[in-house]
Amino acid sequence: MLRRINLKLTRRLRLPLLALLTILPLTWGLELALPLDSSAHEVELSNQVGGTLHLEPNDNPKAGTASLAWIALTRRGGQPIPLADCNCKLSVYAQPYDSGDTPIQQPTLSATTAESRSGIPSASITFPRAGSYELVLQGSSVTSGSFAPFELRFTVTVAQ
Repeated sequence: MLRRINLKLTRRLRLPLLALLTILPLTWGLELALPLDSSAHEVELSNQVGGTLHLEPNDNPKAGTASLAWIALTRRGGQPIPLADCNCKLSVYAQPYDSGDTPIQQPTLSATTAESRSGIPSASITFPRAGSYELVLQGSSVTSGSFAPFELRFTVTVAQ
């Protein structure tokens, strides 16, 4: 099951949104961490694994400049999934693309620390030009049965 939630935060929407996010653990069993200073984050859900994409700097990638992408993974019930527990692979596609197309990048993932969590899957990505891209994170559990295999798809708009 794949569900997409696009969150665009403004000052006026932050408090109601944060109140709504306190309800999510009750309905989905997920804790999703969104910092108060964020401008936009995309949350994806697949097979009871949730992921929140963050792009540095300020979720505003620029063409030709390296951006640090990190995806905070959480399994149902709110437990974080560190990179050490996940056989994860990140692929970057320029949009539009067909299912058989080769990704323009498959950056190596490394563990980073952010928002008081460690082991978060991250990668440095340099988008070649302005436009729309899709980041696809595929993962499976290192230990059998810890969580089901998942695929998270994030749309990213890159500025000039």
